[in-house]
Amino acid sequence: MGTTVFRKKKIAPSILSADFSKLGTEVDAVAAAGAEWIHVDVMDGHFVENITIGAPVVKSLRRSNPKAFLDVHLMIEKPEKYLDDFIQAGSDLITIHVESSQYVEECLRKIRGAGLKAGITLRPRTSVDALEPYWDQVDLILVMTVEPGFGGQSFMEDQIPKIQFLRQRIDEQHPSVLLEVDGGVNDKTIAFCRDVDVVVAGSYIFKNDYKKAISLLKQEH
Repeated sequence: MGTTVFRKKKIAPSILSADFSKLGTEVDAVAAAGAEWIHVDVMDGHFVENITIGAPVVKSLRRSNPKAFLDVHLMIEKPEKYLDDFIQAGSDLITIHVESSQYVEECLRKIRGAGLKAGITLRPRTSVDALEPYWDQVDLILVMTVEPGFGGQSFMEDQIPKIQFLRQRIDEQHPSVLLEVDGGVNDKTIAFCRDVDVVVAGSYIFKNDYKKAISLLKQEH
């Protein structure tokens, strides 16, 4: 019987669920409540149906929150067309979808070449085999536990084997890579995330007491 490993998780509140009329204040508040990262969901209405924000909002966040770690998730088609904008806006980490571009390798190289962290992610229905060419080019792998595009969805438990597989692969071959989960995470589904390093949560944090919600997500499960 193996020993259960409890990982110290970073919490990355998704601003998709924040009050955009006072976004800078919201980011300050969740950081003060214990969040290490800020997750920024960028959607273009093409790769996913919803439309959210662009690089100008990231730039404003950087200006108002210079110490925040901005974890920018690009749910957009042809991210190679917009990387310069998001790099210059002040992102710390940029994650792209393996399905979103014919130039994934070039995108990852550009992100890292600019001194940022590079992440890669995939839709729930996409096989982890799609990640195979990129293991040595990323600092983070994001597992989507909802269909990308909208907040407030339920955690997809059929993604748990994907999380477990990636955890084992990272531990055995790529120990510097972080594993992140995004989608439907709350005080109950966090139990399925014991193997991850970074937890993204939107509705659960912003619709509750920030400090209490973040503390519950950090507890060992």
